[in-house]
Amino acid sequence: MQKRAKIAVGAAAGVLVIAGGTGIAVASGVADDDGSEQPITGDALDKASAAALEFTGGGQVTGTEVGDEESKYEVEVTLDDGSQVDVQLDANFQVVGSEGDSDSGEDG
Repeated sequence: MQKRAKIAVGAAAGVLVIAGGTGIAVASGVADDDGSEQPITGDALDKASAAALEFTGGGQVTGTEVGDEESKYEVEVTLDDGSQVDVQLDANFQVVGSEGDSDSGEDG
């Protein structure tokens, strides 16, 4: 009886780890359209996120990419009003550009 309980607990823990990892992958930008984007990870993710959020004055980081065509790092920030801003950063985490996403569903 104890062996079954241990197996069940182990299986449940494995499911939680996989589910948690999936949430992190989506939040860090792994879930892209064509699978070619590489998310920012580690200390670089912390620094890039902090720089982007400081630039936008808040919001939530909803995607990241290393080696974006316009910069070393790209951080997508969703603002409180639901709009999104892509913040471009150089290798030193300095803002080198930004643009609003045009696919927010708004016309004009």
